[in-house]
Amino acid sequence: MQLPLRLVLITASLSLLSPMAVGQPTNINTADPEPASMAPATFHPDLRSLPYGNDTALLVADANTGKMLYAQRENQFQPPASIQKMVTALAAQLYLGKDYRFTTQLEQQEDDIVLRFSGDPSLSRKQLTGLLGKLKAHTGSTIKGDFLLNGSQFSGYEQAPGWPWDILGVCYSAPSSSLSLEHNCVQGALYSNRQIGESTRVNIPNHQPLTVTTSARVTTKEEQKASHCDLELVDKGSNHYHLSGCLVKRDKPLPLNFAVQDTETYISQVIMAELKRLGIKLEGQIKRDDKATDTKGKVIANHQSAPLNELLDHMVKRSDNLYADNIAKTLGAEYFNQPGSFTNGSKAIKAILKKETNIDLERAVMVDGSGLSRNNRMTTSQMMEVITYIYQHNDELDLLATMPVSGQSGTLRYRQSLRQQPLKGNIRAKSGSLYGTYNLAGILTTQSGKTLLFVQMVSNYFPPERDESQPAIAPPIETFERTLYQSLYKQY
Repeated sequence: MQLPLRLVLITASLSLLSPMAVGQPTNINTADPEPASMAPATFHPDLRSLPYGNDTALLVADANTGKMLYAQRENQFQPPASIQKMVTALAAQLYLGKDYRFTTQLEQQEDDIVLRFSGDPSLSRKQLTGLLGKLKAHTGSTIKGDFLLNGSQFSGYEQAPGWPWDILGVCYSAPSSSLSLEHNCVQGALYSNRQIGESTRVNIPNHQPLTVTTSARVTTKEEQKASHCDLELVDKGSNHYHLSGCLVKRDKPLPLNFAVQDTETYISQVIMAELKRLGIKLEGQIKRDDKATDTKGKVIANHQSAPLNELLDHMVKRSDNLYADNIAKTLGAEYFNQPGSFTNGSKAIKAILKKETNIDLERAVMVDGSGLSRNNRMTTSQMMEVITYIYQHNDELDLLATMPVSGQSGTLRYRQSLRQQPLKGNIRAKSGSLYGTYNLAGILTTQSGKTLLFVQMVSNYFPPERDESQPAIAPPIETFERTLYQSLYKQY
């Protein structure tokens, strides 16, 4: 049965932080809420700009003294979204070490060739071709046997429980697989610069083994709104996608991304194309074979990824889900000495942090390493423990440098509420967003030079639809965040 997949369109501007449920602050050091009179009263965020129904937890602390400056709903479970990547980064740096590298290895077993994948999330087509270029010296211009793809490093699902089913049109939903190549994502474009009522046109680069067809028609904005006709994406299997519905006429093409669902077929077709380009004939077939885990043939060549500290820098600054989930699965594989999965990866992260940092996340719900799953749940107090440890041990971990800087880098470079003075350059934090969720966790350097640690986890943020006949105004989340952080900057 084919399911319609709603196409998610990503805008260039980044969403900002979100609303806070109006409530009295509580003491951060308690498991149960205490009366407001016991909490610090030196700082009171203005919650009035947030829309009705929001649910927000917030912690702000003095980094040097540990004094809690504000605490609200700190023991309330919330979806962490991508700030969970800081938990994955901390566990990886502690257990794997900053010099850890993924290794993709090419082997020869009698007449067969084995390509042993490691789940390297950064492996590119160019790097794969470099490996294949080593073949001729060992096989000549003909491979007499089969070409075997070994993905035994990971097992189980490639999509975690709680991942949305309707976001195949963006790279951040790419499956987490030991067989990863080119980010498991293909770029394309959809053209609607035609007459109203005509069909759109889709373009995919010729070298990409992906098929995309379209019956989506060009329409006007008024017609689209009246007919409730959205752009939809259907996965027809074997990396064939079909677009249907409507798209408003526009002069410029609409950029699209397609998360590769069948990684085995995709990589097989890439290898076949590259072998042909290299002048190497394959007499056998390209097959998936994960059985020969302990039996390794003669090593022909291998490719090593950049060291872990560079991968983590990309993962955090770009909020890259594939990197986070493949690293989490690798932690599961290395810690338990078995094929990595979402399940043992999450358990490994908790075990590593408990042993190495005494941070107890046993009651946190973690089903992936990226925070993409809607099933994940953490509290701001748990996340504050992680951020505090990262801050206090930065000399050996060097993880603060991976965090985006307001108005300057990563996901905070264009964050409207933080990119202007006086906040520009003074916030270093990890952002996270899901549907109705806007989170932020990191450090703020204030006007006086003081360093504050903060964790903001906002859910159930659903502002009213904007009346397009009225002048555009800043979203409530933007107003709230700008006010919050400017107040902290000036007051401390």
